[in-house]
Amino acid sequence: MFGKGSRKLETMIGDGTRVVGQVSVKGTIRIDGIVEGDLHADWVVVGETGKVVGNIRSRGVVVAGSVEGNIESTETVDLTGKASMTGEIRAPKLAVAEGAVFDGHSRMKGETEPSEAQDGKVRTLVPAKGATGANQSY
Repeated sequence: MFGKGSRKLETMIGDGTRVVGQVSVKGTIRIDGIVEGDLHADWVVVGETGKVVGNIRSRGVVVAGSVEGNIESTETVDLTGKASMTGEIRAPKLAVAEGAVFDGHSRMKGETEPSEAQDGKVRTLVPAKGATGANQSY
């Protein structure tokens, strides 16, 4: 979960605590309370009782609670089985566990061309090599 040199938890917002405004942390932050505002940290862990209403920018994010906003990560985003996420996720790696609720869009970082679906075009599905029904349209 944590990268080299970021294995310890530097900041914690406990259950029952509410923070309003922008939060900027060097290192790792764990949220078990509520943060209303944008959050910037090296690593972010939103615990099962945690809620973030705002955008998160981080190297890595693990969500077990609730996030209403966008997540931009330079490394990884992990939505655990109890996570609830509404918004856009931009990260090179995304893991969504069974049971997680994700209502939004995900985009791999570095993707610059608009998708065909956004242009209103429908892309034909091509069956795998050796599959039957190659001339069927879907």
